[in-house]
Amino acid sequence: MTRRSVTEHYPDAQPELPPRSRGVIGLFEENCTVCMLCARECPDWCIYIDSHKETVPPAAPGGRERSRNVLDRFAIDFALCMYCGICIEVCPFDALFWSPEFEYAETDIHELTHERDKLREWMWTVPEPPPLDDAAEEAKELAAARKSADKAAQAAEADRLAAHREQPAQETAQETAEEPGGKPTRGSGQDAQGGAE
Repeated sequence: MTRRSVTEHYPDAQPELPPRSRGVIGLFEENCTVCMLCARECPDWCIYIDSHKETVPPAAPGGRERSRNVLDRFAIDFALCMYCGICIEVCPFDALFWSPEFEYAETDIHELTHERDKLREWMWTVPEPPPLDDAAEEAKELAAARKSADKAAQAAEADRLAAHREQPAQETAQETAEEPGGKPTRGSGQDAQGGAE
């Protein structure tokens, strides 16, 4: 209220946007399972998805073949999009994200339909999510990864300790089996004396 408003000299100076501002929608294609939830829930019907089914060979002999959806086309018509973010919220596999990119104006309205290649380019402009609160629960994915890493570390440590215990026992067995100078072992000498008696 008490400060003077300052005009930002765009495009010579880029504006400082909030970190989670809604610019465009980026697509992380590897996470997309072609479930069509985003296209069904979109109130403007501005998301176009095409896919086909592929047969996956069985993982083990005797197993059955499986089919999976393969993404052929994923496009968003930003001339229709109202930036409500429903598609991002309903995506169960985190394939869609808000990007702060906003410079995508076109002279022709038909060119505002952006295909998956362009949506993927915008994915790399998506900022990292803010850190969790100190008192918040750890994410399930991180907890599972940490648990498996701890198990692997414990198994490696147990293997190392077992190998360390076996090594002195083997060395002791070798020392008792042979004495320096090629002399017979204690056990063999006793056997020989016992045999002479």
